[in-house]
Amino acid sequence: MLKSTITDIFFDLDHTLWDFQINSDIAFGQLLQKHQLPFDLQEFLNVYEPINQQYWIEYAQQKRTKEEVKYGRLTDTFKQLNYSLPKEKIKLLAQDYLDLLKQGTALIPGTIVLLDYLKPKYHLHILTNGFAEVQADKLKNAGIDHYFDHLITSEETGKLKPHPIVFKQALKKAGSLAHKSFMIGDNLKTDVLGARNAGMHAIHFDPADQSDIDFKIIPKVRRLIEIKEIL
Repeated sequence: MLKSTITDIFFDLDHTLWDFQINSDIAFGQLLQKHQLPFDLQEFLNVYEPINQQYWIEYAQQKRTKEEVKYGRLTDTFKQLNYSLPKEKIKLLAQDYLDLLKQGTALIPGTIVLLDYLKPKYHLHILTNGFAEVQADKLKNAGIDHYFDHLITSEETGKLKPHPIVFKQALKKAGSLAHKSFMIGDNLKTDVLGARNAGMHAIHFDPADQSDIDFKIIPKVRRLIEIKEIL
């Protein structure tokens, strides 16, 4: 039976266990208020979110640097909102946002129940493309850091998921083998197909049921709790 041969489970963090959307919205609400910026939160997010998404796509393609993501997404947002701010102010806002963001405690529904179920059976790890300086604090502040043996960030390898070296480095750090490991994540390309190309098993967490994949090859769940039926 497959589950009896599995030793290690790797989770993506943002949008998979840690509710990035809720935590980010709260952080931006606090940021706008703290700096007395003249925008309604939803008005700001409607402009920011597609810009941020494009920056992360280009970051994964190595067309953008980490610094460009941190500052450029805000620079472009304020430019589109026709609101002029000096570069130093943008840098301050960018750092304040990350500091507020990592304080977020909202988790995807079912996270604690699933981790409680898996922890006695497997070695659990986080494998993330997120910025290294905030991911550890997210885990700690959300009260789930004790579930995981390792936190592995893509920055450690110089590449981003779905590059195979990221998964190979994660397996090496965890002391596991690809065929004995599962990757669970919300992004079909970076998490699921990236893991599969590295020889790992994978589960696609797809709460919106947007992807069209072969369930016989790659299981898909809409709720985290459904993973208990697979592992």
